Amino acid sequence: MAGRSCRNSIPVAFLVAVLFVLNPPTGVKSDSSDHRYKTNEDVPLYANKVGPFHNPSETYRYFDLPFCSPAHVKEKKEALGEVLNGDRLVVAPYNLEFLSNKDSEIVCQKKLSKEEVAQFRNAVAKDYYFQMYYDDLPLWGFLGKVDKEGKADPSEYKYYLFKHLHFEIAYNKDRVIEINARTDSNALVDITEDKEVDVDFMYSVKWKETDIPFEKRMDKFQSSSLPHHLEIHWFSIINSCVTVLLLTGFLATILMRVLKNDFVKYAHDEEAADDQEESGWKYIHGDVFRYPKYKSLLAASLGSGSQLFTLTIFIFILALVGVFYPYNRGALFTALVVVYALTSGIAGYTAASFYCQLEGTNWVRNLLLTGGLFCGPLLLTFCFLNTVAIAYSATAALPFGTIVVIFLIWALVTSPLLVLGGIAGKNSKAEFQAPCRTTKYPREIPPLPWYRGTLPQMAMAGFLPFSAIYIELYYIFASVWGHRIYTIYSILFIVFIILIIVTAFITVALTYFQLAAEDHEWWWRSFLCGGSTGLFIYGYCLYYYYARSDMSGFMQTSFFFGYMACVCYGFFLMLGTVGFRAALFFVRHIYRSIKCE
Repeated sequence: MAGRSCRNSIPVAFLVAVLFVLNPPTGVKSDSSDHRYKTNEDVPLYANKVGPFHNPSETYRYFDLPFCSPAHVKEKKEALGEVLNGDRLVVAPYNLEFLSNKDSEIVCQKKLSKEEVAQFRNAVAKDYYFQMYYDDLPLWGFLGKVDKEGKADPSEYKYYLFKHLHFEIAYNKDRVIEINARTDSNALVDITEDKEVDVDFMYSVKWKETDIPFEKRMDKFQSSSLPHHLEIHWFSIINSCVTVLLLTGFLATILMRVLKNDFVKYAHDEEAADDQEESGWKYIHGDVFRYPKYKSLLAASLGSGSQLFTLTIFIFILALVGVFYPYNRGALFTALVVVYALTSGIAGYTAASFYCQLEGTNWVRNLLLTGGLFCGPLLLTFCFLNTVAIAYSATAALPFGTIVVIFLIWALVTSPLLVLGGIAGKNSKAEFQAPCRTTKYPREIPPLPWYRGTLPQMAMAGFLPFSAIYIELYYIFASVWGHRIYTIYSILFIVFIILIIVTAFITVALTYFQLAAEDHEWWWRSFLCGGSTGLFIYGYCLYYYYARSDMSGFMQTSFFFGYMACVCYGFFLMLGTVGFRAALFFVRHIYRSIKCE
């Protein structure tokens, strides 16, 4: 057991090591690796990006707005995850030396042209915010405010630009613990009209001592770990568990009782006259293991779904060991790229092995289909959305160098591992284990009522798993498409386990009812029913966008629905694989339990 435990820990340790190389442990690497400073020593301050507060994907470089900028803007070298996250860090024009208090220091005196005034006014009207990092600590602030008081007509609104930024910094001995930035409501510049304006951009700094240890300086950002948030999360889990347990327990009781009666009935039939006519799911024992249509596509779907399931498990492991702490979100994108590349062999092995079990011959074409089944739609979506981001000059547009790096990872890691996995799967010589012989000609499926069709069954199959996770979906969406931080990965992992169990069980139940109706085409039906939860999640995307968020604009809308379509498609493949595997195990079990001539 000790040897097995050691072997199982090696892949996780390797993944953590790779992530730490591609994405340093600190979300924004400081110039001082130990974060210790002497009095009046420079502490790195980086300006990251600006953008509309309600459109998290629509962000721009800090100096795209006409702030006080140096002659040569010094950019910071970023990790892969930071670039994928849209971070574009540059040295900020503020000097915040360690323990150096300042009062109304002037950054620069600038005359804003009419075009620059209009640019700032447009930013203020859209609730633009800025984000910076000071010794790896994030800070935010708004650029200005809109005065709407007593004015019904938008043309009468007053627009003001904040010109004074006050930094409050807390320290413990020789380390920075906390930083807050607030604007002076009295230091305003009227930018309502298109005319030249003289602005003195200023800032002030105040240091104060605190007893908070350095190791806990990120705790303030873990808002989802606060008692009332934990109470809501646990309540949602308990609610989901009770609902799911009641429904699944009810179905399990019925299913077990019906199966027991079936086994008794079929055992009695075997002792009776041989010419007695069979009925129910035993009647189709000669057809239930007949290979499905489009078996290459089914095998490729199972391969991609298995890879995505493995990817999800590894991401949860990394989250539970603390890799994705607050404002190290770049690590998540790095992990997705690296782990997906390293697990591509699982997709190749699973697809090729299953395809060969179904007596498929063109395994090379099946392998190509497996490689492009998920990556193909993702690539098309990325090309379109990256073009949109380029047109908007947004930071979400990936630089050419980053695209080359991702292409090299795909060409040098993903594709070779996919091929090696496919060769291993082809040479595994595994046979499809069917407890019943398949007849030469298929039986005709009897006419069935409309609610036993594929779409109604998918709707029933997807509703129960979705009902178990929909409460938690809001917190995930608010984190990914908002400014909240999600940190309770243990609760999320419990919800994921519930999702897998419920998906497997509801697919098995519907498969039994399908076979009992003498419909032997269960292969694709089980996969579609298992994956139908992904369609419900995409339906929730529509609800969240229009009812729970204030996102707007073509770019943000495209990014939200484009990338969520890819995520939901991934859920469809993953949960479809879970449903099919559970149904296959169930079908083999019940037909192995009876005597089939």
